[in-house]
Amino acid sequence: MQSWADAEWFASRAKVPEKITVTVFKVDGETNTDDLSPAPDAWSRPDIPLHALAMLKNPRDGITPDKPGEVGPIKLLEELKAKGHPVAYVGDVVGTGSSRKSATNSVIWHTGEDIPFVPNKRFGGVCLGGKIAPIFFNTQEDSGALPIEVDVSALKMGDVVNILPYEGKIVKNGETVAEFELKSQVLLDEVQAGGRINLIIGRGLTAKAREALKLPASTAFRLPQAPAESKVGFTLAQKWSVAPAVCPKDKACVRVLTANRA
Repeated sequence: MQSWADAEWFASRAKVPEKITVTVFKVDGETNTDDLSPAPDAWSRPDIPLHALAMLKNPRDGITPDKPGEVGPIKLLEELKAKGHPVAYVGDVVGTGSSRKSATNSVIWHTGEDIPFVPNKRFGGVCLGGKIAPIFFNTQEDSGALPIEVDVSALKMGDVVNILPYEGKIVKNGETVAEFELKSQVLLDEVQAGGRINLIIGRGLTAKAREALKLPASTAFRLPQAPAESKVGFTLAQKWSVAPAVCPKDKACVRVLTANRA
């Protein structure tokens, strides 16, 4: 109980380093989830290493599959890994399309680390995108990856760069080529915990253990910042979603919203 209260499960894990050196795997343009996890290969999705072979199996600018239509650029990925650094998936727009988690599974199979005692699955890795689709961003978080939205125009296939997550910089050949701001500082805790889900569950257990032992709240975790107050009005969809909570059904506001929705 004391171990959980002290958040030893979290503190014993390595923090996100101040400098992360990666080799760039650059995919120009937009990468959607069907590029990463093709629908015709849905049958193999439960077998992550097998399914990951189909990632980017169709030819596109800068990407030559090992076997077009069947096997993606696995040889190229292996050549990049041979430089001695983890590979980072880099794209202009990444992860649009459906919410399939298998897209993240495929990317992390090529860019992440083995999970001790868990076969055929990996976690971690780095994904850089000029724009990362929200649901894909979330599944990256769940898997312990570090997704960063940043201008990637200065990054080229095969570049070896240093990512400075605390300073918000990407450095190539000693020169800062891009700057960024993490979506939330809590993202660093998510990576340290091995994923957002691990952090949410573990943080909750730590809080309950401290409550049972009559201890004050833990200071081991970064706390999410409350969003700045906005003076922008609600969208119609937002109004409709909150209407039942704020307006009795016999009042005019609900009837007006219903008419507007139609």
